[in-house]
Amino acid sequence: MGSMRVAVYYSNTDIRLKDSLKPAIGPDEALIRIEASGICGTDVMEWYRKDKVPLVLGHEVAGTVARVGRKVKDFKAGDRVVATHHVPCGRCPWCRNGHPTVCETLRKTHFDPGGFSEFVRLSALHLKSGTFRIPAGLSFEEGTFVEPLGCVVRGQRLAGMKRGKSVLVVGSGLSGLLHIKLAHHLKARIIMATDVDRYRLGMAEKFGAVTGIDAGEDVPSLVRKINEGRLADVVILCAGSQAALKQGLISVERGGTVLIFTAAPQDSFLPVTTNEIFWRREVTILSSYAAAPNDLKEALRLISQRKILVKDMITHRLPLKEIRKGFELVVRPQNSMKVIIEPHR
Repeated sequence: MGSMRVAVYYSNTDIRLKDSLKPAIGPDEALIRIEASGICGTDVMEWYRKDKVPLVLGHEVAGTVARVGRKVKDFKAGDRVVATHHVPCGRCPWCRNGHPTVCETLRKTHFDPGGFSEFVRLSALHLKSGTFRIPAGLSFEEGTFVEPLGCVVRGQRLAGMKRGKSVLVVGSGLSGLLHIKLAHHLKARIIMATDVDRYRLGMAEKFGAVTGIDAGEDVPSLVRKINEGRLADVVILCAGSQAALKQGLISVERGGTVLIFTAAPQDSFLPVTTNEIFWRREVTILSSYAAAPNDLKEALRLISQRKILVKDMITHRLPLKEIRKGFELVVRPQNSMKVIIEPHR
């Protein structure tokens, strides 16, 4: 079976490199050699992880099929693939009603162990619905964006994004920037973005926002000034602080939509009165979680056809032994954006 290295998470400042046995695979499973694994903002949510540690995290992965079970027909050793850790069943009421990302099966499916390791076991369900070949010419590191972009694709579809909409993205971290890139691709009329960090605002402007707005300013007033007297048709919340939530909720136009895309700090609440947002305004507030198989396929198409460029978002590539530095860069961005871990470097 052999051994491998894994990064075991205890807290954002306590991540330990350990030796572990490579996962054994069943007849309908596969072993994947992880070539690249992105650090997601959700990986650093300590309050969400503290009762579940120790864990091997990592779910934005791309790699090579190292071995397949005897019953596996659709993949073979040597295939270059991306995989998602959460896979829906496709049969339950949530799946049948268009909400596969809240399926009970999806919430229980995970990699074995996790993407911050040298090898991962994929179950039969993963291979059936959550694993996709990487086209020739697409790098492994670009492949790690399929999962986060898939989440963005799903969110904007649910929010009714289309040509001609005005958009405000609150928070210009990695997910905010992906939202900007997708909205730009979908021909949004005008895209605005907020953040507290000048570097991130610069990235937002580089990737399609007409202007980056300092989150400490009077955001609704600036949105009206930029958007010909109107607030935003679509507000996408990619920052979860109380101030960011408030800012987004009061920046949406009548008849508009607010997409809650990010996780907020524990025990957060919507900091507005009912009448401020809803009464007489016909505002829709909705949430989006994760990505379904069709969202991932669309994300892979957009990346592989260069409709959405992602390589220019990568600022750091680190070996597994430097994963703690990677987490520090995500927790406290220092002119950094996407951090990719390469376990076999």
